[in-house]
Amino acid sequence: MVSRMSTRYISELIRQRVREAFDDRCAYCLSSQRYSNSKLEVEHIIPKALDGSDDESNLCLSCRLCNSFKGAQVDATDPVSLTAVPLFNPRTQTWLDHFQWSRDGVRIIGKTATGRATIVALQLNNDISVMVRRNWVSVGWHPPTDSI
Repeated sequence: MVSRMSTRYISELIRQRVREAFDDRCAYCLSSQRYSNSKLEVEHIIPKALDGSDDESNLCLSCRLCNSFKGAQVDATDPVSLTAVPLFNPRTQTWLDHFQWSRDGVRIIGKTATGRATIVALQLNNDISVMVRRNWVSVGWHPPTDSI
């Protein structure tokens, strides 16, 4: 029997490669697996519901909150220009080009229309995330200081 990747199954090898590619961090909020109480999820950048593939180039690592808020969205409205723009694509775009940390390190600030729309759509500064980041900052775990 020839082994093929099913449309409903992502192999453990591909999952491990995605984890390594994103340094065991959520591609959107940069939360580290090390500080999370649930396993980071392999997420489809272009959702399966919109004919996204299981190809590694369409997969990223996401925390449960970001993944649940993203759902099947691929674009959102930039709150400044009020135009629809694509969400941040962690496979083709660089986090620091679109986002930065607030001075206190607890909020993500959008630098571009894509960054701002992604923050709103994925609720990257929701109360729970901000509270958790504040605790991480207090013990020196956040924001990430190594390359993103």
